[in-house]
Amino acid sequence: MRPFTNPNAQWRPAVLGQRIAVALFSLVLSTAAADWPQYRGPTHDGVCTEKILTQWPANGLRQIWKAPLTDGFSSFAVGQGLAVTMVKRSVEGADREVCVALDAQTGQERWAVPLGIAKYEKGGDTGTPANNGGDGPRSTPSIDGGRVYATTAQLGLYCLDAASGRQIWSRDLVRQNGGQNIGWENAASPLIDGDLLFVMGGGAGQALLGIDKHDGHVVWKGEDDPITHATPVVVTLLGVRQVIFFTQKGLVGVERATGQVLWRYRFPYSVSSAASPVVGGDIVYCSCGYGVGAGAARISRIGNQFTATGLWRLPAKTLNSHWSTPVYKDGCLYGLFGFKKFGTCPFQCVELATGRIVWSKDGFGPGGCVRVGDQVLVLGDAGELVLTQATPRGYTELARTKALTGKCWSTPAISNGHLYIRSTKEGVCLDISPGRVAHR
Repeated sequence: MRPFTNPNAQWRPAVLGQRIAVALFSLVLSTAAADWPQYRGPTHDGVCTEKILTQWPANGLRQIWKAPLTDGFSSFAVGQGLAVTMVKRSVEGADREVCVALDAQTGQERWAVPLGIAKYEKGGDTGTPANNGGDGPRSTPSIDGGRVYATTAQLGLYCLDAASGRQIWSRDLVRQNGGQNIGWENAASPLIDGDLLFVMGGGAGQALLGIDKHDGHVVWKGEDDPITHATPVVVTLLGVRQVIFFTQKGLVGVERATGQVLWRYRFPYSVSSAASPVVGGDIVYCSCGYGVGAGAARISRIGNQFTATGLWRLPAKTLNSHWSTPVYKDGCLYGLFGFKKFGTCPFQCVELATGRIVWSKDGFGPGGCVRVGDQVLVLGDAGELVLTQATPRGYTELARTKALTGKCWSTPAISNGHLYIRSTKEGVCLDISPGRVAHR
């Protein structure tokens, strides 16, 4: 008998194996890739879980699209097929803050919704002589469950349909919650965790707010803290899910579902900070410019009792974060530190437990950064994009490219192998996926 030699019978298992391999590979990609649905990412800490390209082409990362944008310091949020940000535009002869949704794949504008007046009493027009101006919205929208949530400089909170931009509900935090805006106007972004949205802006007894994201009603409210520009963070700390706000009294950790105060760390100031708290293990870092400085507290728990114990406090001349929030890895902070050092502020490694500056590299300017595994992606204020190694052993630069024109007081967003960054003039989507061949 002749052996069975049907070519189709031999081919099919091979194809099946290939298809299984492709399916498994796709599954790995789908689980590793993620949306970047709000300011500083899905876990509120500036950390991306995707793999990225670490060896960049000599002519820079491949540009997928570039879109003109007008003034603003808002970052991108990416989800639902959209890249959403805030800009200042002239609408019917008046400057307005506008929530803009771009197609995440093409950069084409899908919708734009005016939300409030664009008025900034003290302004953000400063910068180097060659890179100033561009004042506009500071807050970054959030995307969740087919909706976009945006907070204006005048503390208006809006929920929009992600597909059309249609308003679903809105809340005036000043009028409805007895709030008072602050100098330079609001910069904090709406923070979403589960069914709740967290903001500051109410008056006495309601400075901190937990709001139902579905209909905008207040679920919990509390405290009298003067608000600041820093976006809160949500973490599970010592077994309890909590929201950490940075107010003009200092850090306050509250139970996520009820708003019950769990602990406080006294760090008083009366000026501005737009840098969010950073959590590393049981230590929380905070900082403010304008001569205030930086500090950190260790949070402990015995039973249901939480305690915040100050670890260190440094003057502003030694260490401070103005609005650029650092990222954390293995006991160290990595970020852009310094006050009003436009075009020059250093990228530094700081030991979280002590505040000791491990190393410092000048020449970046106050932009933003995110951590991707063992690397930190840094966007300088003049649009220089730099990939560095997150190591205390010394500054190690892996790649660099000029990515944007205009002023970049914003934070990068990474979603599904794409990098979304913006300036006061334009937004850019770059291919940063590791599977791309780097053509030189």
